[in-house]
Amino acid sequence: MKFLLSFSTKISLLLAIVSLAIPSQAQTRTFLWQNSQRQYLLFEPSDHTGARPVMYFLHGLGDNITRCDNEMHFANLAERFGWVIVVPQAPSVSGITMWNAGLGGTADDAGFLLALLDTLADNGLVNPDSVFFSGFSMGGFMTHRMAIEHGDRITACAPVSGLISHAFANHVPTTPVRMMHIHGTTDDVVGWNGGSSYFGNIGISVDSLVCFWTGWNNCGTDPTIDTLPDRVNDGLRFVRHTYSGEAEFQLLKVIGGTHTWYLDSNSHDIDYFEEIHSFFIGKNHSDNQATVQPENLENAKPNFEVWPNPAAGFINIRTSEPLLLTLYDCRGIAVMRQKIASGATSIDLHDMPQGIYLLSDNTGATYKIMNLAGAKR
Repeated sequence: MKFLLSFSTKISLLLAIVSLAIPSQAQTRTFLWQNSQRQYLLFEPSDHTGARPVMYFLHGLGDNITRCDNEMHFANLAERFGWVIVVPQAPSVSGITMWNAGLGGTADDAGFLLALLDTLADNGLVNPDSVFFSGFSMGGFMTHRMAIEHGDRITACAPVSGLISHAFANHVPTTPVRMMHIHGTTDDVVGWNGGSSYFGNIGISVDSLVCFWTGWNNCGTDPTIDTLPDRVNDGLRFVRHTYSGEAEFQLLKVIGGTHTWYLDSNSHDIDYFEEIHSFFIGKNHSDNQATVQPENLENAKPNFEVWPNPAAGFINIRTSEPLLLTLYDCRGIAVMRQKIASGATSIDLHDMPQGIYLLSDNTGATYKIMNLAGAKR
């Protein structure tokens, strides 16, 4: 409680940042966890048949799920993306809602989130192999904690304006996790350098966070840097740093950005949810690439050779020109990216589970591969 409750008079400022007075149509549900009725909202697309990918959204300090839905309009997002969206409520600590992300509180929030996931999966609503987490501010802190402690249950994460707390900065992640971190350079609530104008030193800096995840994800140290199109005169520039490795890490640096979730692509250069969803499914939305769908990828004619197929842990590729290759699993999620030179190249698939994969180059040409190894050498 050292960090937050001594600053409870500042909570109204944080709530003002994220609140809008729009009535919500969602019905609050409850889930019994450790003798406590935990609340959450659940949004399904209207054509929901079978298990769908699921995205958790974790709200910020002092917020609640109703007000959060008022601003974010999760029903529209579920419809647009065709995903199930879960918005859980953080527990109240001395009258302030807060996640146990290393900044105070003792609730087993991670256990609650995973138990709810198991129940939704058992009921056939969600696919437990397509689980995504995002969160804002303290929800971003909690998203980092979930990635560190439970990355083996999560497909990808996208924390916004939330850091890794000092309590978890020395923890070893259970597994590499695809991550996109979004942060504004002029955020004074959760500062780039780990400090806060209101709460003091609350976490490691964004630069340290990048080192943390690129290190544990076995990424290279030299990122690909691209500046997103400056379409709107909003005083912001969005610069993406992409680190390739065992699990991709992206930093979306918002130059001039404050402690805000940017929603409207008509008022800003990007919509955070659009950008995050594009990252989750393995496509670059800002470059206007088509949505990655396995059934569409199969129809593209490859302009490179691949052998053997089925593969026994290795594939060989021959091309007449340099290519950026992306390997997608059967859900259309990018699981590997690799630049190859012209000529013949060998790629190791031993760490990939057995199954069908789609190998696509930067022109959209695609090759279907059956990997029979699915185990480390």
